[in-house]
Amino acid sequence: MPIDFTAIDFETANSSSASACSVGLVKVREGVVVDKVGWLISPPAGHDEFSEWNTRIHGIVASDVVGAFGWAEQFELLADFAGDDVFVAHNAGFDMGVIKAACAVTGLTPPPWSYLCSLQVARKTYSLDSYRLPVAATAAGFDAFSHHDALADAEACAAIVAHAALFHGAADVAELASIAAVKIKVLHPATAPVAPGVAWVDRRPMALG
Repeated sequence: MPIDFTAIDFETANSSSASACSVGLVKVREGVVVDKVGWLISPPAGHDEFSEWNTRIHGIVASDVVGAFGWAEQFELLADFAGDDVFVAHNAGFDMGVIKAACAVTGLTPPPWSYLCSLQVARKTYSLDSYRLPVAATAAGFDAFSHHDALADAEACAAIVAHAALFHGAADVAELASIAAVKIKVLHPATAPVAPGVAWVDRRPMALG
């Protein structure tokens, strides 16, 4: 299997993991970006308040998502783009938590997607003072991007994993994970309803203050 995967990044409207307001997706084949797409999302009811803190980070406000697809409407597009690919994301627990939580509150069951965390890969590949996405992406030769733009962040994540595979001489994502001693995990649906203001991490609710 060559270096094939889909990089993904979400931005959220508030502290609820179900409050996805934008997504970026980047498809990589044989270590090269072959397709990319991103769009705004109207968060589910009860999770749709835009906090000042989150808006300060990504710049998205409630009026920006008026008329955008809701989570359930856009999920088929997301799933079609990803197909059976392994997802990669920087701090993947967050992004997979968004999928789990948003599906839970909209009555959807996500596929059992496999996923790899580029943050963990970066820690096993580079010697850096910080492994935040902009720093790790620069080490991979991808810099000067608009951090917290979902599509730009997904591109940066893709660059890290593609570069790390080359660095380690890995023939595919599974071999990269093995060499870097990082687990490829599997997405499982949330096991309980997600209330507003609750984030999902490893299937356990963690209230956000």
